[in-house]
Amino acid sequence: MRWNAFDTPVHDSQRVYRQLLSAMAEPGTFAEVGGAPLPPPGAAIGTACWATLLTLCDLDTRVWLAPELDAVGLGEALAFHTGARQAERPDVADFALVTPATLAAKGEAEAPAFQEGSDTFPDRSTTLVVMLDRLDTAGPWALSGPGIPVQRRLGVGQGGEALMTRLAANRDRFPRGLDAILTCGTRLAAVPRSTRITRSASEEVDTCMSP
Repeated sequence: MRWNAFDTPVHDSQRVYRQLLSAMAEPGTFAEVGGAPLPPPGAAIGTACWATLLTLCDLDTRVWLAPELDAVGLGEALAFHTGARQAERPDVADFALVTPATLAAKGEAEAPAFQEGSDTFPDRSTTLVVMLDRLDTAGPWALSGPGIPVQRRLGVGQGGEALMTRLAANRDRFPRGLDAILTCGTRLAAVPRSTRITRSASEEVDTCMSP
């Protein structure tokens, strides 16, 4: 199965990187990733997710792929186009490609553990790249903190409780914790570890729905 990369790798990756930086600086705002290669039919990820991986991964990064997303040769394509190594365990990964369901404990099985850095080296943590079936400009989750004037709202679709609960726990561990890049179709947003997350009444507008 053929996975295409950027047509102009330097220019396109710089453009997506600027969008990612802006999303991290202003949590809860959305960027539309245009001009990025489409994943092949049958892939479990969308355009923004694939563009994010192509932009952030390189020879020095280790990537853990949730089993439910490692389809139609994604791991091999990522290694071919970026040189990134595939991590066998989530707790040694620089980036982890997950869904909200990945982060939920199932039966007696615990949710996967990721690197959260240390007080001395908080940057040595895993960044989650999350594939969502929905990403809204408003929803049950209220974001506040650095880069957010007063408050922003976020809806992350089915099963989002496990994801947002995991990210909300960052506040108790700061400066340790997990940063997250949220993707849905061509849309991306970010929730860095400095963001405060609370649950509030739901409101749905400007909805992104993955096919």
